[in-house]
Amino acid sequence: MKKNKISKNWLAKQRKDPYFKESKILGYRSRAVFKIIEMNKKFKFLKKNSLLIDLGSSPGSWTQFAGKEITKGKILAVDIIPMKKIDNVDFINGDFLDKDIFEKIRVYFKSKVDVVLSDMAPNTSGNKEMDTYRTGELCLNAMNLSKKILQDNGVFISKLFMGSVFKDINETAKKSFKKVAIYKPLASKKESKEIYIYCKGVLKNDK
Repeated sequence: MKKNKISKNWLAKQRKDPYFKESKILGYRSRAVFKIIEMNKKFKFLKKNSLLIDLGSSPGSWTQFAGKEITKGKILAVDIIPMKKIDNVDFINGDFLDKDIFEKIRVYFKSKVDVVLSDMAPNTSGNKEMDTYRTGELCLNAMNLSKKILQDNGVFISKLFMGSVFKDINETAKKSFKKVAIYKPLASKKESKEIYIYCKGVLKNDK
């Protein structure tokens, strides 16, 4: 009974959320699409011929938007959670930390890529500090992959939460990329500690 009440409250909040409503009208799979739309307006990282990896892609709203912007490039989505088919996008169902999955990513592109996206977050545990740490860990793992597979002027964008791990992540990024910026999209909920790190240009001594 309590669970049903929580579900109803969640649905009521979603219906009042303008981003949720608009995402449904436009045919996107989640409100998260407006975060990447806003970040692309600011940083202009999606080009029509981009080679892009979307880590933790399911349900696929970021991938959907990327597919509309990238018309002559290649998009590979990767997630341990299955994702419904999106036109002009290939999908690998697996963990990007698995060596076999990483090899599949390398073979798929046969070259360095232009953009690595990560909107990953672990299942919430109820412990905010633990969730912040685990999201930060995912961010660092995605950053490590991006350093191996991005071309020299490539872009890495990842979700993280403000907290104890933020300083370490920011410092690691500055040692690894030429340009680093922290950004909170308007579509991120005001009460959320969610932010995004934008990194561009892999430093040669850190490849």
